[in-house]
Amino acid sequence: MVLKKAVSAKRASFALGLVSGELKNNAILKMADALERNAEAIFRANQKDVRQALMQKLSEAFIDRLTLNEKRLKEASEGLRQVAGLPDPVGAIIRTWQRPNGLQISRVRVPLGVVGIIFEARPNVAADATGLCLKAGNAVVLRGGSEAVNSNRKLVDVINRAGLEAGLPPGFVNFIETTDRSAVGEMLKLDKYIDVIIPRGGQKLIRFITSHSRIPVISHGEGNCHVYVDAAADLKMAEEIVFNAKIQRPGVCNAMEKLLVDMQVAEKFLPVMIKRLQAAGVEIRGCERTRKIVRGLKTAVEKDWYTEYLDLILAVKVVYGLDEAIKHINKYGSRHSDAIVTENRENARRFLREIDAAAVYVNASTRFTDGGQFGIGAEIGISTQKLHARGPMGVDELTCSKFVIQGEGQVRT
Repeated sequence: MVLKKAVSAKRASFALGLVSGELKNNAILKMADALERNAEAIFRANQKDVRQALMQKLSEAFIDRLTLNEKRLKEASEGLRQVAGLPDPVGAIIRTWQRPNGLQISRVRVPLGVVGIIFEARPNVAADATGLCLKAGNAVVLRGGSEAVNSNRKLVDVINRAGLEAGLPPGFVNFIETTDRSAVGEMLKLDKYIDVIIPRGGQKLIRFITSHSRIPVISHGEGNCHVYVDAAADLKMAEEIVFNAKIQRPGVCNAMEKLLVDMQVAEKFLPVMIKRLQAAGVEIRGCERTRKIVRGLKTAVEKDWYTEYLDLILAVKVVYGLDEAIKHINKYGSRHSDAIVTENRENARRFLREIDAAAVYVNASTRFTDGGQFGIGAEIGISTQKLHARGPMGVDELTCSKFVIQGEGQVRT
């Protein structure tokens, strides 16, 4: 069954690479409309998955990622419309130059071919991934987590029907419906048919895929994101940024997991900030200095500094200035998103230059690390690796390039 889906995608990929930008955009817009038109059926399918997750007593953060509502479905459809409005990357000329022998050489964007997406929990990935892959001229093979199988099945059915009605070739989107985990292993062997694998999920899933795949992997890394409140911070601004970065949606990879505070402002800032976070249900784990300022906190141990909680848990550390903050983030961070709150331009400049992360912020919440928020449409993932793609992956990152050479009879001597 997995092989059949991959073969179908490979066959479709040759046709998709030649599809006009107008047809692709029309299909993506029809998909967006179809999601909204079929909202009730999608919600019914999603509720089956949510009820099952509740019966299994899965975490609140997991259930939040699993749940679809009107707002999230609207975001998915609007994300597709944003993708339709983006320039078509296929055929775009990256660079052109001429050699002394008269050869005209160009580097041109082309589709990757077939993109395999293996994801957990978040069913909106099915819509985002399909729209982005299609815009870049790729076919897609989707394998979602068993916990969201009903949601994913319905979403793909709606998207597939809309795409076929618009004139896309059969096989442009393929969903592996089985909940049998062995399907993932089978998928990872199909390097003859699938050109790249993009995992979306926890580190256990990503480690399994990267260690078992015969296919190149672009990994969506974990988000152990930091906010550093500098000695020169506007503390009211810092309070709002910290609260948003942790509370607005704690179960996603761009939520803040660690708060670092300069010792010069810690005694003034932390009591107010921690009280507000605790009132919102956040469990605080503090370093020794933090626990001297605010009594009764749990102790943050070494493991905490490495951990992506994806929950209402936050580790807090008081640091001796910018140097210690940068050293701590570069040691324990996951290279995803890190922020400084400061009015000091030199400290901001140093933070931007010295922090090794896909997204680095000055005076803004880490929650903005997102394809839609960056204006590149829905994203297919946030890459924390450094080869091919880094940060939110939009349509450009779903292409590669080829050299196109124009000659007039030149031969090499």
